Amino acid sequence: MNTKILMIASAIFLGGMGISLIFFPQEISTFLNSGDALILQLLGALYFGFAMINWTAKANLIGGIYGRPVSIGNFCHFGIGGLALVKPVLTDLLTEPEWIIIAIVYLFFGIAFGYIFFNHPKLKERNSSVLA
Repeated sequence: MNTKILMIASAIFLGGMGISLIFFPQEISTFLNSGDALILQLLGALYFGFAMINWTAKANLIGGIYGRPVSIGNFCHFGIGGLALVKPVLTDLLTEPEWIIIAIVYLFFGIAFGYIFFNHPKLKERNSSVLA
């Protein structure tokens, strides 16, 4: 599996959520009927930091011995987040389309990073003339 596309997609998704929460915490707090914009801003910093990790690791072999921590972190974040979002969406506690889309995206990334975490990465075939 080519992990570069997955890493770029997850970095863009997390970066977009992070930047939104960093720069618009008051507006998002009002939309969510929550009173604490500071917590949302800290959450945005967390998302943005995770996006930067994914962006800088996009060229590495994810799932290998050195890229394994990145795959574990992403699998835990998206797996737990996806499971946490599925229950309220399925029980009609969250009926807004935004939450349904976020739940689907989280489940997709959770399954993809789970696949990477539990399967050994395959190196690209090397050209035999390079080795000679």
